[in-house]
Amino acid sequence: MMTSVSDPRLNPAHSMTTYAVRGPLVRWLASEAGRGHEELGPYRVLDVGCGAKPYEPLFAPYATSYVGVDPVENPRAELRGSIESLPVEDGAFDVVLCNQVLEHCDDPALAVRELRRVTAPRGRVLASTHGVMPYHPSPTDYWRWTHAGLEKLFVDGADWASVRVTPASGTTACVGMIVAMNLDLALRRLHAQRMSPALVTAINRAAEAIDRRTPRLREPTQPGTLFANFHVVAEVAA
Repeated sequence: MMTSVSDPRLNPAHSMTTYAVRGPLVRWLASEAGRGHEELGPYRVLDVGCGAKPYEPLFAPYATSYVGVDPVENPRAELRGSIESLPVEDGAFDVVLCNQVLEHCDDPALAVRELRRVTAPRGRVLASTHGVMPYHPSPTDYWRWTHAGLEKLFVDGADWASVRVTPASGTTACVGMIVAMNLDLALRRLHAQRMSPALVTAINRAAEAIDRRTPRLREPTQPGTLFANFHVVAEVAA
């Protein structure tokens, strides 16, 4: 069954401690889903590390097929395999999703080569991964990137027509996320978790406003900036 539009990952609230990741991610994917249809027409989607396929509804109106692959037993996945060894033929998909997976994989360079291998001519990979995030071993947690490091990973790892790496949100949002996560944890330990949603919402809304008014806080080439997440669009030549 397709993920409900009421799924919090599709409708992330400002009260989520990870809103700086989840809010921009769903907006970016929705935009890329529509852009893909404008440029490619109906397309085939592979969701690598699909989990419960939370973002399938964003692509369903445009996709002729939506196939999920996971490295573990998953009733929502049509295929089982790791990102470093995808059980898929070369060039079989037009849009390949890889959301919040790269930080957990054993070999990111090999993963990028596999993402490229299964992407059709004129197709694109849409990947997201962390810049700053507390350690979360679920099941493993190996990697963090700067925008330059992530661009190098893709450019050096495979043959692309273009690679674009953009921060998901600004520096204040990143700092706010870390503050919100630790505040929420402290309130839970004090059995005062009912206070958390309002306080976290205030932090996230204030952080968004500050970043919106200060362009340098959203510019990845500025020394001293911090970003919770990055979005990658890697396109294949015709």
